[in-house]
Amino acid sequence: MHFGFSYVGLIYLVMLMLPNLLWTKNQPKDYEKYVVNENRILLAMERTGEVLVSALALIFSDFNLRPWSVWSVFLVLSFALMLLYEIFWIRYFRSPRTMKDFYSGILGIPVAGATLPVLAFLLLALYGRNILLGAAVVILGIGHIGIHLMHRKEIED
Repeated sequence: MHFGFSYVGLIYLVMLMLPNLLWTKNQPKDYEKYVVNENRILLAMERTGEVLVSALALIFSDFNLRPWSVWSVFLVLSFALMLLYEIFWIRYFRSPRTMKDFYSGILGIPVAGATLPVLAFLLLALYGRNILLGAAVVILGIGHIGIHLMHRKEIED
């Protein structure tokens, strides 16, 4: 692992944050009703993971582009998942913006708004061979995907 600024990490965080900023003004109907039921342990894991992933993605140069190798496949797949994440958001913003729209899947991937970025950052950790980012992504994934799955179950009931 090599300390240094990661422009790839910055690009990923921008791709992650821009739609989320737009979402704050376009939340699904009745969203507030579901937020109060969030599991505190999952919420703590989500918040901890968000901070760790954001910081670690920026402070290790391991994620920056380097000459093509077998490891580059992880970066390509990771970026493809981030592009699919952007498509998820475009689809959400063009929808009626219901809870069902927000917790929908895409291409068979459940709760895509949570799952896609978690998988993308996990593949980025593999590309950079960075165990710290990998561990942070696991923490984030348990919390973030767990919360989304709980909300999806609530709206289905």
